[in-house]
Amino acid sequence: MDRIVKSGEGWRIGWNPNAAKFKGLVGGDNWAIELTEAELNDFCRLLEQLTVTMSQIASELMDEEKIACEAESDLLWLEVAGYPHAYSLHLIVNCDRQCEGSWPADTIPGLLQAVQVLKVF
Repeated sequence: MDRIVKSGEGWRIGWNPNAAKFKGLVGGDNWAIELTEAELNDFCRLLEQLTVTMSQIASELMDEEKIACEAESDLLWLEVAGYPHAYSLHLIVNCDRQCEGSWPADTIPGLLQAVQVLKVF
């Protein structure tokens, strides 16, 4: 399998199964972070969990009410903040690199769609 890089307005995500250490990539328009396979797997899993949580909590909130939810693993931390239908995403990598990035709310639908199909063979 060859390297895959998907991108859209304000986001990038990639997978290179042949890379020695950093097989994953996440980024925005002006930044990118290489991730290990385990970090990329956690990113995808935690983002999906947060997306489901935001969807489930929508019925509990008033229309103008915002919320923030966090999820973390030993490798990274994610936070979504905003409305259940429009929220930003913040990432902190907790390993040996100590890096972070974020995506505004309007980029999240495209990023979510790419995450769901990134490693489907």
